[in-house]
Formats: sequence, C-alpha cells, structure tokens
Amino acid sequence: MSQDVVSVDKSGVDAGQAREALHALRREVAKAVVGQDAAVTGLVVALLCRRHALLEGVPGVAKTLLVRALARSLSLDSKRVQFTPDLMPGDITGSLVYDAKSSEFSFREGPVFTNLLIADEINRTPPKTQASLLEAMEERQVSADGVSRPLPDPFVVIATQNPIEYEGTYPLPEAQLDRFQLKITMALPGREQEIDILSRHAAGFDPGDLAAAGVEAVAGPAELRAARQAVGQVTVHPAVIGYAVDVCRATRSAPAVSIGVSPRGATSLLAASRAWAWLSGRDYTTPDDVKALAPAALRHRLRLRPEAELDGVSADGVVNGVLAGVPVPR
Repeated sequence: MSQDVVSVDKSGVDAGQAREALHALRREVAKAVVGQDAAVTGLVVALLCRRHALLEGVPGVAKTLLVRALARSLSLDSKRVQFTPDLMPGDITGSLVYDAKSSEFSFREGPVFTNLLIADEINRTPPKTQASLLEAMEERQVSADGVSRPLPDPFVVIATQNPIEYEGTYPLPEAQLDRFQLKITMALPGREQEIDILSRHAAGFDPGDLAAAGVEAVAGPAELRAARQAVGQVTVHPAVIGYAVDVCRATRSAPAVSIGVSPRGATSLLAASRAWAWLSGRDYTTPDDVKALAPAALRHRLRLRPEAELDGVSADGVVNGVLAGVPVPR
C-alpha cells in the first residue's frame, strides 16, 4: 500500500501534498541559485530528519544566498547570525539583562530562538562561541541561570563555512561537527551555469531582493509535519541496516583514518537514506539510498591521520573507497 494514502497530518495535509510542496521548494530556490540542486536536496533531507546541515565552499559560490532563498521558501521563522571573531556565546543564545525598573535580571532571548537559524560563516568565530550551539543542536534547549528554555519546533541549524585552509577560520570542534547530519560541499559552477548566473545579473537580478526574483513561501509547518510522519513510515530491510553499519564500521579500520564514524553517524546516515527514499517517491529504502547519502553524512565525521593528509588523502576519498569495498546486499 502506498504510504501517501495512509499518511495524513492532523492539519489535513497528506504525504503526497507534502512531497509536492518540498519539490516546489526546490524549484523556488532555483529562482535565485543556479546549479546547486544537490545542495538544496541535502538541506531538504536535513529538514525532514529534524537535524542540521553544514554547507562548505569557497567564497562566492552562493552559500548564504542558497540558505536565504530556502528560508524564504518556507513559512517558518528564520534568523541569521553573522559569525565573527568577536561574537560572544550570549550573542547567540541570549543573556541575562538587568531591568532598572524592576531591579531584577531577566533573560533576553538570542537569535537561536527561531525555527531556522542561519549560522553564516560559522568557522570565523572561536571554538568557545561555536560550542554555544551544542546544547541547542542536540537537546533543542538553552540553559541559562539554572533554567532550561525549550526552543521552537521545528528547530534546525543551517551553517555555512569556508574551507579551513582559508585565513581567519577556526576548525569546528569534533563534537559540534558530529551534530550536523550532513556536510554538503558546494563546488564552483560549470561554464554554462556561470553564463546563466551572469545573464541573470545582467538582466537585473539582485541577490539582496529575493522577492523581486519571485521566490515565495511554498511549504510550512503542516507540510513538514506530514513529510516527517511519512518518512517515519518508510520501511528499512534488515539487510540495508546491516549495509549501513558495515559501511560505517569500515571507516574505523581504514588505514588513513585515526577516528572513524561513530554510531551517531550511522543513525544519521540511515535517517538521511529514509528521507531520500521518500523524496524519491518510495516507501522503502535500498542500498543505493545509503550510497547516495554516505559522502554527505560521513565526510565530516572522519579524522584523518596526519601522514595521510600530507599524502593528499581526503575524507571523500576514504568514503568512496569504503563504498567500493563493502559488499552491497542483493
């Protein structure tokens, strides 16, 4: 039986309508961003899994524009934080403020109290400030003055960063990297795509005015709830679970790796595979779903040995080697 028949949200949105809304969301983002379909799909997968995503690319490949367009395409509250070297933890989570009238301290919420937090250039702030998001990303709450304050539902962090080789960047702590379900790399566009980009600008496209580009909200909380409910009904064969586990375990014994993928990484890979299967119109997962999501779900969870890095080994190369070596169930 098709899951679209049985999966209906309390608001009346069924799974088929939710899937169409999310496909429409990708079309809306494409009005502002050229040639980054895989990145948009990865962000939609993270939204479906109620988890977080990290976008990495050199300056100028439209990382921030992509996230802004996605936020505009969603009927959700969103806030953007520009991470800088002088940013303090309280600037993100909020802080206690003294009220002279009442002679008392009160908590002033920071920008983290939103549905979609855009953490722009997250690796340009020191690790202490980066770590201020750990509790919010894992437990979806902020603790201050002994009080835990829940964050809105849904709550998703989409962060952008420049490659760590660039000047003025700080590597993200391993504990925080592990909180991101996917690390999505954005490559430079091809020639035809770059011609399209320049043609849009020549025609008057303004990256700061997404409304003029025609980007509109096409999905909201109801569609996300229905979609997440449907993803939860996607079946996973034990052989596919075993395959995902074998892929993650193989990273731990790879010669170039000092620390491999943890069980948290394995659960993230499986969740992403189910979301991808549902977006593809299926109510069951296949090993190909695992293979398709493995690079984005695992690349940031590997710590390479220093000698391997000197030899030019990359995390993507390790993941691709593991995928080539682990037998695929039939």
